[in-house]
Order: sequence, then structure tokens, then C-alpha cells
Amino acid sequence: MDTAQAYGNERGVGEGVRTAGVGRDDLFVSTKLAAEIKDYDGAVAAIDGSLAKLGLDYVDLMLIHSPQPWSDFSGGDYTDGNRQAWRALEEAHQAGKLRAIGISNFREPDVDNILSAATVAPHVNQLLVHAGNTPTDLLAYCADKGILVEAYSPIAHGEILDNSDVRAMAETYGVTVPQLCIRYTLQLGTVSLPKTANPDHMRSNAEVDFTISDADMTTLRGLRAADYGASSAFPVYSGK
Repeated sequence: MDTAQAYGNERGVGEGVRTAGVGRDDLFVSTKLAAEIKDYDGAVAAIDGSLAKLGLDYVDLMLIHSPQPWSDFSGGDYTDGNRQAWRALEEAHQAGKLRAIGISNFREPDVDNILSAATVAPHVNQLLVHAGNTPTDLLAYCADKGILVEAYSPIAHGEILDNSDVRAMAETYGVTVPQLCIRYTLQLGTVSLPKTANPDHMRSNAEVDFTISDADMTTLRGLRAADYGASSAFPVYSGK
């Protein structure tokens, strides 16, 4: 389960975890430090705040949601603030509050900044990756640094469902467009994070035991389609 402070649903996710009747060790819960928090004390308080809202003794993974606040996503210099936030995550990780720690939406210079002062390298970089938006160089960079990439919105916020070429390719494999897109991100070497509230879609999204050919992988890598229409707001799914 992938949540975040920015989504405003940590309390509900935690309640679901506690009442699901499934062992805690069988569930993987991740959350994210709000992108606006770029100081050590604020990060410490926010980490504890997430644990309190979730009602959990530990979180399996916590990420810095973005290298910049959402209101200044392509603007100022937050290098020191990110290092301070990372120090707070490291300490919570060492204390056992966070099983793993990472980053989200961090590009190469942003990751280098964290690594320059880190005692624990990021375990994960969660990135927008889908057919139509494949950051090939950044994926290779993360692999070289031993950082696992989680691909969020592998179905392009749903917009790729209307792509006739992708629909045609999915038909050749006898699968749905979401299944094709999820399989694509898996074959890129990422962990795929599809989102749906529909139980049937959840089951279907897990049925990806097929292989996309090298030629079709090349085609999908070369696809350029990142117009998300009404789903363009960031952070994605925050409702903002």
C-alpha cells in the first residue's frame, strides 16, 4: 500500500491495515514525507506524525515525496533541506521506525546531493514511469547506484487507455492495456505500482505472466505521450 502525507489518507490506510485480518508482516506499507518539509526538525515531527496517523509501530518504506515543494517544483535550491530531511529519515531507519527509506521524483543531481552526505543510501527512487514517459538515463543511473525504482502511474494516469497503437499491441498478446503497461514497467526492471479501487482490476493487474518481445519493448520505450489531461495535478491523486 502506497500512501503519503500529501494524500491525506494515512489514517484510513492504517485503519485498513489494522482491521484487515492479515498479518502485519504480510503487508508492505509505504508513505512519503511531504515535499514542503525541508528541515530536520520538521521532518522528525512529520515522520512521527505519520506513524501516529497510521497507528503502526513501523512503516516498511518512507520516501521524500519530491526534491522541491510542489509549489516550486522547477524553482529554488533545496539541496540543504533535502539533506536535512534525509538525516531525519536515516535516524528513524536506524531506530527501527522505518524498515527502508528512499526518495521520489529525484533526478540525477538530486540523488547525488543525498549521496554526498548520506550514511544510508536511498533504497528506492519512486518515479513516474510508463510507456510514453520512460526516463531511460535516470533508470540506468539508479540501477548503477543500486537504487530500486518504483514506477508509479504505470498506466499513465489512465490516459494511455485511449492510445490506439497501445491497444492494438495489447490485443496481439491477448491482454488488456493495463496488463501490457504493467508488464512493460516490470520488464524495465522496476517495481510497478498501479492504482485502482476496483477489486476486479486489482486481480487483473496481477495477471501479467507473459513476455513483451524485444521489438515491442523498443516501440514502447520510444513512445512519447505525457499529456494527462484532467489527471495532470501533482502530487498525483492528492485531489489538489
